[in-house]
Amino acid sequence: MTAGSGFPSVEHMTTNKRAAWSLVVLAPLAAEVSIGNLPLDQLWIVLFFVPIYGAGALFIRELVRRTGGGYPHLLIMGVGYGLIEEGLALQSLTSPHLYGAAEWAPRLLGVNTAYTELNLIYHAVFSVAVPVALVEVVHGTRPFLRRGGLITSGVVAVLGALLVRVSVPPVADPGYVMPRSAVIIVALVATAVFAVGLRGRFPTPRLVDPPRPLPAAGITAVAALGFLGMIWPFGGAEQPLFTHGAWALLPMAGAALIVAATVWTLGRWRWTRRHLVAACTGALVGHTLFGLAENASTVPERAFLLAVLLVTVAGGALLGSGRGPLDAPVPAVPSPAPPGHRRDLTGSPLRPDPRHES
Repeated sequence: MTAGSGFPSVEHMTTNKRAAWSLVVLAPLAAEVSIGNLPLDQLWIVLFFVPIYGAGALFIRELVRRTGGGYPHLLIMGVGYGLIEEGLALQSLTSPHLYGAAEWAPRLLGVNTAYTELNLIYHAVFSVAVPVALVEVVHGTRPFLRRGGLITSGVVAVLGALLVRVSVPPVADPGYVMPRSAVIIVALVATAVFAVGLRGRFPTPRLVDPPRPLPAAGITAVAALGFLGMIWPFGGAEQPLFTHGAWALLPMAGAALIVAATVWTLGRWRWTRRHLVAACTGALVGHTLFGLAENASTVPERAFLLAVLLVTVAGGALLGSGRGPLDAPVPAVPSPAPPGHRRDLTGSPLRPDPRHES
C-alpha cells in the first residue's frame, strides 16, 4: 500500500465517511449474502450481522492501516475476527449441535476441526480482506476515521458480537453454553493472533510479474471454489468430499494445501490495483458459484445468486476498467517508517526515539 512514512496526524486528518460506510455495507454482503447462507425469506437477518461484520471489518482495517500493516496483517486479523465471531459469539467452534458442525470431521479437544478450518480462512478472506481491498481500490489506504470514529467502530463491533451471542445460539443451539476454559483459551488465542496481525513483520519474497487480470481472477476463483468444495460437505454429504470418520482429514489437508499454495502464489506477485480488483472478483465469483450449487434450494434462490454473480462480474469489470492509477504498483506490505518515526494506534506520530536524533 502507501509508503510507510504513513498517515497524517489525527489533528489534520479528514474523515472519509463514504468509504467507511461502503465497507460497513460490503462486509456482510460479501460474507453472508453473496454465498447464499441466508434463505431469501430470511435475508432481513443480515441486519443483525451488520454491526459485527461491518464495524468489525472497519475497526480491523483502521487498526492495520494506522500501524502500517498490509494485506498479510489484514488476513491474520481476519483469523482473529473469526475466532471472536465463531468461537465466542456463535460458540460454533465447540458446540456439539450447532449447524451439525461436530459431524463434519473428528473433533479434537472439543473443537469442531473441519468447521474451524473452514471458517477461520473464510472470515479472513471474505469478511475482512476482500471487502477492505475493494473499498480501498476506490478510496485509498489512508485512515477513514478520526480517533472517535475508531473507538466507536470498536465499541459497535463488540456490541455486535454480544447481539449475535444473545440472539443466535439461544434459538439455534438452545442449552449449550461454551465451557469457561474454552472461552478463556479462545480469547487468549484471538489476542495472540491480533498481536501478530498488528505487530508482525514478514519477509519480502522475490517478486514476479503476475498473469494478466483475467487469468488472475481465474486463479482465485478456482482456489475459492476448490477450498470450499474440499472442506464444506455438499450434495447431502455429512463430511467433506463424502468421506467417513477419520478419512475426513484427507480433504481437510487438501483444503489446507489449496490455501498454502494460493498464499504462496499471490504473495509473490507484483500487485497493481487492477490485479487486486481481479483477484477479489474471482474469489467472490468462486464462493458464489459454490453457494449456487450448495445453498440455493429453490428457483428464486438460484435466480438471486445468479444475479449476485452477474453483478459481481459486472462490478469487477467496471472497477477494473480504465488506466492510470489502476496500473500503479501496490505493495503487499507498506515500506517501514524511517528510523525513529513511529505512529500509535490513532495514527498520531510518536516522539522520535532519541537514539536516532542527531
